[in-house]
Amino acid sequence: MSATPSNSALRIFLVTWVGRLVSYIGSGLSSFALSLHVYQSSGSITQFSLTSFSYFLPQLVLSPVAGALVDRWDRRRVMLLADLGAGLGTLSSWLLVAASEAGHWKLQNWHLYLTIGLGACFASFRAPAFQATTALLMPKRHLARANSLLELAAGTGQIVAPVVAGALLGRIGLSGILLIDLSTLTFAMGSLLLVRFPAPPRSEEGQRGRGQLSEEIATGWRFIRSRPGLLRLLAFVAVANLNTALVLVLLTPLALSFTDAATLGALMSSSGMGMMIGSIAMGVWGGPRRRMLGVIGFHVLAGVSLLAACLPPHVVLLGGAVFFFLFSVPVVSSCAQAIWQTKVPADMQGRVFAVRRMVALVSPPVAALVAGPLADRYFEPWMAPGGALAGTVGRVMGTGPGRGIALLLVVLGTVILVNAVTAWLSPAMRNVEEELPDTLPEPSVLRAA
Repeated sequence: MSATPSNSALRIFLVTWVGRLVSYIGSGLSSFALSLHVYQSSGSITQFSLTSFSYFLPQLVLSPVAGALVDRWDRRRVMLLADLGAGLGTLSSWLLVAASEAGHWKLQNWHLYLTIGLGACFASFRAPAFQATTALLMPKRHLARANSLLELAAGTGQIVAPVVAGALLGRIGLSGILLIDLSTLTFAMGSLLLVRFPAPPRSEEGQRGRGQLSEEIATGWRFIRSRPGLLRLLAFVAVANLNTALVLVLLTPLALSFTDAATLGALMSSSGMGMMIGSIAMGVWGGPRRRMLGVIGFHVLAGVSLLAACLPPHVVLLGGAVFFFLFSVPVVSSCAQAIWQTKVPADMQGRVFAVRRMVALVSPPVAALVAGPLADRYFEPWMAPGGALAGTVGRVMGTGPGRGIALLLVVLGTVILVNAVTAWLSPAMRNVEEELPDTLPEPSVLRAA
């Protein structure tokens, strides 16, 4: 056992982060390519959506178990196991696709759902392990910057992957892209083999929750529930995540109501840069000293951005609104994450963060289920010529295709603003940084595992 100096902690974080960045790009390539294959081979939106469902469902179910085991086990080994398991899922997909391309196997889409789900089971361990370890590696004053780098890595994978995968599919095929994903996972595992993570200091709260696995799973929720500020912050972020997921679902049909697919692609790419630039800005700035101001203040920016949907439909206006909306996301997320990391004991962060992740994973499938019916059954008919709101709201926003979706975005923007105002009026959440003690020592006093 030897002391881990701060410069070594920074090196460990950066080496691990580079591995994550490369792995995110590879995972994004294979995810995009597999989803595209399923849609092109079936022509079914339902089968296409099942690729996302098969990825999110295992993580939603396994998150509580993953959090408890992350606190029990060495976190570097947990991440190695997660990468190995994700690689097993990708390798299974490659074997099926390669056999199909060679004419030895008739590939069915449900085969890919199984392999995607297999990889997702292991991936559910990776995020809580690295998030909990970040708090042990970085000084508390730099946690928001470190979290913004994690957002940047994930955002880079989402932005780069569709463009690169589209260019590579015609040249190396689906099997070639899956091999690239395997190579990036190997790189990520190699980066983990170069470092050692500090062991989390033991806390009375963390040791009190030790026991049977079922008891440890419940400990994370009890910890949050007994602290009104953190419980209110969890509810606040849940509303924010659901609104973000709904906006991302509705953006495509809104844009296609007044422009073409080529312009949509440019719009998605340019607006997606908002999230990347927001992450870079947080990395440079580090966020406000009082992190709750960053959480609530930039949530207000997100809400105001959506109110631009009131304006006449135009690519530049929509692109600018979505840019600022996505710019706010990494700032809110990084500041909120830093609050959790400083207020939750290090040996409990796996369990507590798993509860947060489970809440976050609910948003994408819920948004996918409710966005379409809300727009098709209610808002679009209301804003059609002669619709229920055509003579009132329609006089301001206009009527016709897409105007109902625009109104729904305005409603979501209003919900965001109400969420921000009620959060600021809640003393428990507004003062959580002052009322709850910091639980993390600086990395220089931690011990290497």
